Amino acid sequence: MPLIIRLDRVMADRKISLKELADEVGITNVNLSKLKNGKVTAIRFSTLEALCRVLDCQPGDLIEYEQAPEE
Repeated sequence: MPLIIRLDRVMADRKISLKELADEVGITNVNLSKLKNGKVTAIRFSTLEALCRVLDCQPGDLIEYEQAPEE
């Protein structure tokens, strides 16, 4: 998948735990963990907005596009 989730890096920079972030964003630890590990295929804009608000970052800090190698 050419989209890479960088949530773990931003969380480490902000020194915030998974539980703290989940509580502040209003989603479950399990769903946040799946997002952090790149195990999701979609994210709601409201969730992305809440993550950006709590982490004081831009969407591009959390999601990175990497072009797939051509075959």
